[in-house]
Amino acid sequence: MEVLTETIEEDEAAEWEEAAEQPERSEKTRPAEAQREETTLSPEMLRDLERKLSEIEVPTPGDHLASFSTDADTIDISKLPLTYKTNTPREKLMLQVADNFSRQYSHLCPDRMPLFLHPLNECEVPKFVSTTIRPTLMPYPGLYNWDSCAQFVSDFLTMVPLPDPLKPPTHLYSSTTVLKCRRGNCFDFSTLLCSMLLGSGYDAYCVNGYGSWDLCHMDLTREVCPLTVKPKEAVKKEEKAPPKKYAVKPPRDLTSRFEQEQEEKRQQEIRDQEEKLRKEAEERLLEETKVKPDSLHGLRVHSWVLVLSGKREVPESFFIDALSGRSYSPQDEHFLGIESLWNHKNYWVNMQDCWNCCKDLIFDLGDPVKWEYMLLGTDKPHLSLTEEDDEDFNDEDDVETLGKEDEDKSFDMPPSWVEPIEITPEEFETRCPNGKKVLHYQRAQLEKWAPYLNPNGLVCRLTTYEDLECTQVLEIKEWYQNRGDKLELRHINKTTGLIIDYFKPGHPQALRVHSYKSMQPEMDRVMEFYETARVDGLLKREETPKTMTEYYQGRPDFLSYRHINFGPRVKKLSLNSTDSNPRPTVKITERFHRNPEKPADEDVAERVFLTTEERIQLRYHCRSDHITANKREFLRRTEVDNKGNKIIMTPDMCISFEVEPMEHTKKLLYQYETMMQLKNEEKLSKHQVWESELEVLEILRLLEEEEEAHTLTISIYDTKRNEKSKEYREAMERVLLEEHMRQVETQLDYLAPFLAQLPPGEKLTRWQAVHLKEECLGDFKQRLIDKANLIQARFEKETQELQKKQQWYQENQVTLTPEDEDLYLSDCSQAMFRIRILEQRLNRHKELAPLKYLALEEKLLKDPRLAELLKVFI
Repeated sequence: MEVLTETIEEDEAAEWEEAAEQPERSEKTRPAEAQREETTLSPEMLRDLERKLSEIEVPTPGDHLASFSTDADTIDISKLPLTYKTNTPREKLMLQVADNFSRQYSHLCPDRMPLFLHPLNECEVPKFVSTTIRPTLMPYPGLYNWDSCAQFVSDFLTMVPLPDPLKPPTHLYSSTTVLKCRRGNCFDFSTLLCSMLLGSGYDAYCVNGYGSWDLCHMDLTREVCPLTVKPKEAVKKEEKAPPKKYAVKPPRDLTSRFEQEQEEKRQQEIRDQEEKLRKEAEERLLEETKVKPDSLHGLRVHSWVLVLSGKREVPESFFIDALSGRSYSPQDEHFLGIESLWNHKNYWVNMQDCWNCCKDLIFDLGDPVKWEYMLLGTDKPHLSLTEEDDEDFNDEDDVETLGKEDEDKSFDMPPSWVEPIEITPEEFETRCPNGKKVLHYQRAQLEKWAPYLNPNGLVCRLTTYEDLECTQVLEIKEWYQNRGDKLELRHINKTTGLIIDYFKPGHPQALRVHSYKSMQPEMDRVMEFYETARVDGLLKREETPKTMTEYYQGRPDFLSYRHINFGPRVKKLSLNSTDSNPRPTVKITERFHRNPEKPADEDVAERVFLTTEERIQLRYHCRSDHITANKREFLRRTEVDNKGNKIIMTPDMCISFEVEPMEHTKKLLYQYETMMQLKNEEKLSKHQVWESELEVLEILRLLEEEEEAHTLTISIYDTKRNEKSKEYREAMERVLLEEHMRQVETQLDYLAPFLAQLPPGEKLTRWQAVHLKEECLGDFKQRLIDKANLIQARFEKETQELQKKQQWYQENQVTLTPEDEDLYLSDCSQAMFRIRILEQRLNRHKELAPLKYLALEEKLLKDPRLAELLKVFI
């Protein structure tokens, strides 16, 4: 007893020490003897304790699953198929094989975590993980590539963290249930994505491994948003022209080498200073974004998808994080290790050391040393045997024995118990839960909306910030869909206030890009157009308060450039002003491409109209064998003086510089005609400038109206939103229904006329039934006879008329004109056609009349109103 007492006392002391070390669990770990020594609880304290205990919820497996995996309340187990609730004999055998494999693995590798083999499904039935994968090819072209599939799964589902970050989940739902609930953990995400990728032809696998804290919690705040990464521009190497044999030697370089060296030193100092500032900025950024130490680093369980190279022209193997939809290299530091991976055919256990994360792993699943597979029926090629090993299998008996053992041990994976994965068009279009999803990146925030959710057609917005706290907005990018004005992207720079709108083809004015700071007219703006959609070939228009520059391409007059300088406006113009009120034009500069049909000396390269100075300057294209070009300047005067007399062309009104002077260009007549032509072209240029100003006002007015109206276009194939298509479909359905009712009404009862002769409500007798039958048959027989007589009468009538025509022709043949003969032949031809048709109809009627009579008689015998009464006479 003393020993026992000492033992009890020692146990109590140990328990009290443990309670002192862990005060937060003292109430749970305190020994029973110590609790008895406490003071007695009052009734109020007991009621308070009872209330507190009643508030404590004991988690059950179902509650555990409902709180972390999916919405258990929305799952109606009674509507699930039988494969969800039970296991087939092959599945039971597969579970036994998995248990045996797990026991051997635990015995050989006791220090490793238990394998994730057969978690429970939504019906609390254990299912092997490979059978949970259901390869499915989606009927949408947008879900055929791996990046679009991964992005869809990431957007469509809501991430729920694992209940225990150190262990795989106890439940793994089917992909159909996950899609219905639109929630799931990383294993649910990976299973769904792997099923879609396998259906699309990729060599994909679900991975059970370990990830970083950011990866497990889908924390992208330290990641750069993919939309902010600018694609690398390919550097074009300048091809050096081969040296010419008789090239002129370049002039001697007389620049100072000392000055060049000093300039290079100065540039190098500037580059070193910039590099120093850049490194300091990177160090500050690394210090600000430094990851806090994670106490569970390397122990957090995570699941992702592995895509091996080979199929679908995948050049290198890579990882896909199904939570974020992003791809990673196996060398990435976010992936810390792999326990196992599986697809719909087999299960592999990683036997390689992960001390260097996944960087040194070799994904040769056919190597049993690096990857231990569960089933022999793997489609991965095994390693080839060496010559020494091959000699051991030369004996035929050994080969036969080995073949029998392999035949006995081979076992194929049971088919998937999951129903085919289905995504409705509405779900594919909506994607994000409730139509909206927000993602936070490093110095950026990405918002996504479903199409037609926002009245202005906004589907995506990327906000870039200047600081890590995301308080100072740097720029905003907004993507639109289904806009009536074809607006596709809007880029807003908050620093400069510049707004750039990008439009798809189809704008009424063929607008492609619009850069501006204000929508008020006569402000700084740049408009770019789809030149192939415009008649005038306008490519770009740049506008400032004082100037306007237009660039053209592919015009028949070879105009490529027009620059206009405006004077001060007397009256201010508003956007909604109906008065054109053009700005006074001071100078118009036009440039032209080379016209190969004209000599270079006569082909104008640049034309300048100085309206205020009344001068016109011309510069011609330079010939290939010249180093200077011809120039002319005209002094434009009024056609009459103050007294009304016409001004005669004088030599001082045209100043010319010609490389090779020609006789006809010196004549006053030629100069006069050229100046008059330039005057007309100046008027035309001023008119085109005025039209350009009006076009700018019209474009600004249309843009403001579209921005206020928010008109969205709806496809004719969208039967849900297209009201016109819906009304047309409903009208067609009504017409078809009315036509069907009309056909039903027209199908009259063949006994109705005869039944109407009997007293209403009176039951038919046998004699009356026989009489009705004979009367109906007799009437039908008479109708057949009348129809035959009618056809015969028409046949005889047509024959008599043809004979009369022929007799008339014989009597008047001599006196007939060619027109009368042609008319006679045409009438005879038509008469013969009618006679032949009537003859065919009469013969056909004679053949079908007996068959119709017998068919009616049979129908009368089977009529439910007469069948019972006519049985005796059959």
